[in-house]
Amino acid sequence: MSDKQWFSVANVKEVTSPALLLWPDRVEQNIQHMLELVKGDASRLRPHVKTHKMGEVVKLQMAAGITKFKCATIAEAEMTAEAGAREVLIAYQPVGPNVGRVAALVERFPQTRFAALVDDEGVLAAISQEFSGIGKSLTLFLDIDCGMNRTGIAMGCKAAGLCRKIVDAAGTKFGGLHAYDGHIHDPDPDDRKSQFEQSYKPLGDFIDMVRTDGIEVSLIVAGGSPTFAMHAADTERVTGTRWECSPGTTVFWDAGHGTNYPDLDFVPAVALLMRVISKPGSKLLCLDLGSKAVAPEKPLEKRVRLFGPLADAELIDQSEEHLVVKTDKVDDFAVGDVVYGLPWHICPTVALHMEVVIIRNGRVCGERWQVRARDRRLTI
Repeated sequence: MSDKQWFSVANVKEVTSPALLLWPDRVEQNIQHMLELVKGDASRLRPHVKTHKMGEVVKLQMAAGITKFKCATIAEAEMTAEAGAREVLIAYQPVGPNVGRVAALVERFPQTRFAALVDDEGVLAAISQEFSGIGKSLTLFLDIDCGMNRTGIAMGCKAAGLCRKIVDAAGTKFGGLHAYDGHIHDPDPDDRKSQFEQSYKPLGDFIDMVRTDGIEVSLIVAGGSPTFAMHAADTERVTGTRWECSPGTTVFWDAGHGTNYPDLDFVPAVALLMRVISKPGSKLLCLDLGSKAVAPEKPLEKRVRLFGPLADAELIDQSEEHLVVKTDKVDDFAVGDVVYGLPWHICPTVALHMEVVIIRNGRVCGERWQVRARDRRLTI
């Protein structure tokens, strides 16, 4: 990564800090690389919108030919449909009032085909009752657990039986299988590939089991960003199945993915802007980048990678509105000076900001894109 080549902003005095800056041309570069990995077949991409939560980014992807998307919340699904998406998969099992909210989405956006996940018979029954009651149907993907042990159902007889129940239930259609392999994140590409092969090894036998019951499994939606290239290469891992990829972070990239997966060759498209707000002591600078502006779930040293002269600074303390760093270069900075950095984990960082500041041709251009789906409830 060549820091000075892209992140510096000529008229940065126009931006209050802390702020999240976004370069649309770099977003478009990442979208094109996503397409390259699937050999130009946009129909094999179903990118996750959780990373950006913005209709403008959905529209950039649609302009490149991508029409299908994946999301985690009802608000993300609503935002994506508002942007004009043709298909939206809610990669989350709806429970409680969310069953009715999904039904409201289907009625409000008839031009968008919605789908959801299920791994539980009780939830299937609730969805069936809701949708058959309004004379509609919802496409359901069986969520299979491929080793992450977070959601989903283990591949086997019980899972195959649930596929049959989806097919037979009123108000539902069987869409295929969904799997998320977030447990596969080894930096070494060969080790990552080995874990990938092990996780999906039982898939063929499971699909044969489902097909024995007369149910066709023609579509699998799988993966995230670390395994994206592997899923992209699997055009038909199991005969007769279509393999769709659902990376999210690839659209923006971040310090964590850039460090761990340089083999994927995406570029950072966002950066954090902060300023020096105090020089509290020898070798110490305080910046206005607290835990309310950058994702705090990682250890302190893995929350933001500072650029420029502070690239080797030690992060020693952070509170809600402050970040204290230790550096030998204190005398190079005055209170008010600008500092740039790359978030370690971009997805939860975006959700901390109400808007992003758009940078074109190295300058703030007056555009602000609202992070609309950070609000878990828009209208539905």
